[in-house]
Amino acid sequence: MSIEHSVQQDNIVLQSQSGYSQWRRAWHRLKRDKAAMFGLGVLILLILTSIFADWLAPHDPYEQNLMMRFKPIGTKGYPLGTDSFGRDMLSRLLYGSRISLTVGLSSVGLGLILGVTLGLLAGYYQRLDNLIMRLVDIMLAFPGVLLAIAIVAALGPGMNNVIIAIGIWSIPTFARIVRGQVLAVRGEEYIVASQAIGCRDHRILLKHILPNCLAPVIVYATMRIASSIMSAAALSFLGLGAQPPIPEWGAMISEGRSFLYNAPHIATVPGLAIMLVVFGFNLLGDGLRDALDPNLKDV
Repeated sequence: MSIEHSVQQDNIVLQSQSGYSQWRRAWHRLKRDKAAMFGLGVLILLILTSIFADWLAPHDPYEQNLMMRFKPIGTKGYPLGTDSFGRDMLSRLLYGSRISLTVGLSSVGLGLILGVTLGLLAGYYQRLDNLIMRLVDIMLAFPGVLLAIAIVAALGPGMNNVIIAIGIWSIPTFARIVRGQVLAVRGEEYIVASQAIGCRDHRILLKHILPNCLAPVIVYATMRIASSIMSAAALSFLGLGAQPPIPEWGAMISEGRSFLYNAPHIATVPGLAIMLVVFGFNLLGDGLRDALDPNLKDV
C-alpha cells in the first residue's frame, strides 16, 4: 500500500511540475503577442473602472439636472456630455462597466460550472453520455438569443434573470468542449494507472482529467465573456434586462436612440464602450488560444 501511495505521489509531483512549466511557457508566448496584451490591458482597465467607479465618477450617475440636458462631449464638468435627463454620461459609463463586468463574469461562471460538470460526467461515464448529450443537443437546437429571451420572458425582466439566461445559454458549449477533452485523455496511461491503484473517480476527474481540460475552457470562457456582455446589452436594449434608471450600456443605447440626430453621443458613447470591451476580450481570447496550443513551439 505504501509503494502504491508513493507511486501516486510521484505521478502527482511530475504532473504538477509539467503543468507549471506549460503555463509558464504559455505566459511567455502570450507576452510576445501585442494584440493579446492590448486585450489584457482592456480587461484590466475594465476591472479597475468597475472597482473604483465610486471615486472616478465626477457626478452621481442617477442625479438629474434638466438645465443641463443634451450637453455635447467636451462640456466643462461633463467630459462625455449629458443625456436627456441631464445626467453625466461619463459617470453612467463608469458605473455601467461594473454592471457589464458582473454580468459577463457571473453568467460565464454559471455556465462554466454546470457545463464543465456535465462534460466531465458525460465523457467519463459512458452510461451517462447519451443522456447528457441529448439534453445538450436539445439546448443547442434553440438559437441562443431566442433561448435567452424566452428564459428572461419566463422569469421576468432584470439583470439577475439575464445572468441566469445567459449562463444557461453557455452550458452546452462548455459541456461539449470538456466532454471532447475527457474522451481524448480517458485512455491515457496515467489515468489507467490511477484507476489500477484504486483512486476514486472524483479524484481522477478533479486531479488528473480536469487540469488537462483547462486550456480550451479558458480560451472559450474569455471569448464567452465578450459575447455575454453583448447579449446582456442586447436584452437591456429590448427592455428585458436592466430597467431605468440603471446605467447599463445596452439600456443607455436604448434611451439614446430617440436622440440620434440632436444628441448622438447618448447612444454612441456606450456603443463604443461595448465595442472596445468586446474587441479586447476577443483579442485576449485569440492570444490565449495560440499561447495554450500544445503544438506551438517556442521560438
